[in-house]
Amino acid sequence: MYKQPCSVFIFWSQESSELEVNEFLSTCVAAGTSGDADAEETSASGRAEPAFRIVGTVSSSAKAGETSFLLERYASPTRDELLERLLECDVVVYNISENPAQQQVEEATWAVTALHADSENFKSRKMFILVSTVMTWAMTKPQNREEPDVLLTEEEFRRRRPHPSFKNSNSLEKLVLKLGRGKKSKFTCYVVAGGLQYGKGENLFHYFFKVSWLMQFPKVPVFGQGTNHIPMIHVYDLAGVIQNIIELRPKSKYILAVDDSKNTLEEIVKMISDTLGPGKINEVPEQEAIAMMAFKPEELEYLSINLRLDAFIIKDSFSLRWTSKSGMVENMESIVEEYKDTRQLLPIRICLVGPPSVGKTTVSEKLCSRYQIHHIKIKEVIEEKITQLKEIVNGDDPEYVGEEVAAAAHTQLDNINKSMEMNAGRLADHLVFDILQEKLNSKPCRNQGFVLDGFPKTYEQARLIFLDEDTENQGLVVKIPVYNKKITPEHVIALEAADDFLTKRVQGLPESIAEKMYYTQDEFLPRLMRYRQLSTAEETLLDFFDELEIHPEHIEVTTGDPEYTDVVKKITEMVGIPKNYGLSPEEQEEEDRKKEEGRKQKLAAEAAEKKCRNEAALAEMAALYEEWQKNLTEVKRQEHELLEARSLPLRNYLMKYVMPSLNEAMLECCKIKPEDPVDFLAERLLRSNQQD
Repeated sequence: MYKQPCSVFIFWSQESSELEVNEFLSTCVAAGTSGDADAEETSASGRAEPAFRIVGTVSSSAKAGETSFLLERYASPTRDELLERLLECDVVVYNISENPAQQQVEEATWAVTALHADSENFKSRKMFILVSTVMTWAMTKPQNREEPDVLLTEEEFRRRRPHPSFKNSNSLEKLVLKLGRGKKSKFTCYVVAGGLQYGKGENLFHYFFKVSWLMQFPKVPVFGQGTNHIPMIHVYDLAGVIQNIIELRPKSKYILAVDDSKNTLEEIVKMISDTLGPGKINEVPEQEAIAMMAFKPEELEYLSINLRLDAFIIKDSFSLRWTSKSGMVENMESIVEEYKDTRQLLPIRICLVGPPSVGKTTVSEKLCSRYQIHHIKIKEVIEEKITQLKEIVNGDDPEYVGEEVAAAAHTQLDNINKSMEMNAGRLADHLVFDILQEKLNSKPCRNQGFVLDGFPKTYEQARLIFLDEDTENQGLVVKIPVYNKKITPEHVIALEAADDFLTKRVQGLPESIAEKMYYTQDEFLPRLMRYRQLSTAEETLLDFFDELEIHPEHIEVTTGDPEYTDVVKKITEMVGIPKNYGLSPEEQEEEDRKKEEGRKQKLAAEAAEKKCRNEAALAEMAALYEEWQKNLTEVKRQEHELLEARSLPLRNYLMKYVMPSLNEAMLECCKIKPEDPVDFLAERLLRSNQQD
């Protein structure tokens, strides 16, 4: 027995089950805490001492918030760093069961060899557990070929024959068993041959769960004949096997880890389809799995295994608290709940109510598009049911060939027809409620969720649809009415708008649309009045949900936005993020195309707007320049006129007093012809000026 808590290093190659194994071991309680003293200490502290301390893992897949039980996490340590950590631990667990890649096998081979080489220096005993796979048994045949149904057990592990792709895994198993031999050795080795793992995220079987949850096909495909028996084990039960090996140190060093199930692939897929999907399966050629991108070739190798094993050691010698001893098929209900919870595939159920013309249908469609849920309009649901019943009665659907099914459909269709004849084309309430309940309980609505568009309308209708039948007989001890949580909306949204606003909106509709939607004046006003009467009744629809503590949210519609952007935004803030697989590849491609188209349109609009702004700016500048030129011309003209006006007196003066003297001087100069004409003219003009 190791000191408590025992330190464990886990190398888990399969990311999808790593967290579950780590978490399981970290929550195991140390042996001995049931003693009196320990019990008092546990009671005082509120929690027991853990049996295992998960000191590290090499996987980097987990988020920090999901690994609070881990002391350390190594993304890509060197071998020297890793060996140093391994030598500090009491137990080293290497898993290659779901991903026997050459690198993983080489890593585990190095680890066990390095630890064995240093085993003489161990201060305390250490254990190495190799979690391998039953694929190393895939080609093993019973000793007696005449009895093919005889189960194989651990006692025959030396006879095991691996699948061709798992020869390296088989060689590693032999090496681990060899290095663990030796009575005086402080290094003990175990090999666990685990069945195909399931539970939580559903690992290898995830494809079948996904297409069933999505109702992607009318029949869930089974690749191949599906008659092969698949040995399996729940991830928590595999973790329990590891726990027991650490605590019990069994004598047998080779242990099969499979549950008691001996189910075929066809039985497994059929139960998944029955519980989560359409309830039907379809045999498809194995090669189609690759073409459909459902599985990789190496994954198909797992699904093609055909083994019937009996793990007597874990049943007879271990103290397992089984999660799924009888297997996936027998425990499918709980497995499905684990799957939904792990992947957060939670249905979103919304009830949207409000007066006529407030926009319920448009908002419902947008919510259904965002959350990938189903739009429930009561009229369409009734029409769909009648069509379905007619197809069954007429034998149009070959799947419904049973006499009981056909007779039941015939009876239900007769009841519907009689009710509509007696009520002037309207269906009796109890039949409407039955049809609606059946729809809400259908797999698509149970899996993804729905938006109830404007129905129910009254307190009594909601009570008959959502309350359990036995509620009325439970007396006064029930404070909150017992309701069917699987079909009752978890979000109730009441859209509100003033009568004047609604009336103006209806009046603005084209006549053809108004007639189609029953929004003509003769029809709309009575409908609006009826809604207001129901809203002020002693017990209203919203009162019903209030009593269930599903408190309605009120949203005022005040604008004529046809996209209801603000309303949808408020509702999505209340409801939260989608809880589903998101868009399919085709839908994602279309969404990306629309986004790209929108981006291009936005860029084009911005470019056009920029061009318009530039053109407007240029036009404005041209106009300003033209006006400036015009003003400049006017200024020059005015300056010229001003100069002309100012120069006229000076010219007159010159013509009267200067020019005659200058003219005489010039004539005299021409006659005399002096040596310096300029000086002559100056003196002549000066004398003339003095005489004057």
